[in-house]
Amino acid sequence: QVQLVESGGAYVQPGESLRLSCAAFGSDFSFAVMGWYRQAPGHERELVASITHDQSTNYADSVKGRFTISRDNAKSTVYLQLNSLKVEDSAVYYCNIDQFYSRPRRIYWGQGTLVTVSS
Repeated sequence: QVQLVESGGAYVQPGESLRLSCAAFGSDFSFAVMGWYRQAPGHERELVASITHDQSTNYADSVKGRFTISRDNAKSTVYLQLNSLKVEDSAVYYCNIDQFYSRPRRIYWGQGTLVTVSS
């Protein structure tokens, strides 16, 4: 059974940093696309960043230059480094793994980790 375990969410002040981690278990995710989404109250879930198996990355415009996504295939873990946090970054952050190549396609979600940025 596939399980995604997230960690790293916290309450921080504007300008501070956090690192989120998502460890995946139960399958081989080496070729999957891994990503982070977030959802703030009253807003739709949105893509924050994604990374392919060969380290190609994609970021939302709102986080470019501040957030960095990375992955360790040996540990089936994806990370999100959040720097220069802003109040508007407050949200529940969800890990996402997309085995787009599988038939049927398999997409997995973490349980979410809360990031609160406030002074």
